[in-house]
Amino acid sequence: MTEPHLADDFDPTASSLSDQVAPEVMAELLAVRGSIDNIDATLVYLLAERFKATQRVGYLKARHKLPPADPDRETAQIGRLRRLAEEAHLDPAFAEKFLNFIISEVIRHHQAISDEHNGGN
Repeated sequence: MTEPHLADDFDPTASSLSDQVAPEVMAELLAVRGSIDNIDATLVYLLAERFKATQRVGYLKARHKLPPADPDRETAQIGRLRRLAEEAHLDPAFAEKFLNFIISEVIRHHQAISDEHNGGN
């Protein structure tokens, strides 16, 4: 995985609260936000890796003329993610919405790969 790089125009100290809180509170807030920024960067890179893997699946499906969606797999994944979310004390409904969004993007990509590979048939 490549090291995350901050965008040149990103200011990790940007806040509309700077003039409203004591400096020690602002320092703590910025420290916690720094951790959040690192997690966000990691999520982006993890999603990129996930989409690379699902792209390989899309090409495999296209080569073998398999459908872009796999409802049984998707249902199993959603159930698994909901259970993981509960274990992690994350709202399972949020986790399901997040995975459903990812799945819809993956299916869209798989359909495009299939159309490209099989001439839209």
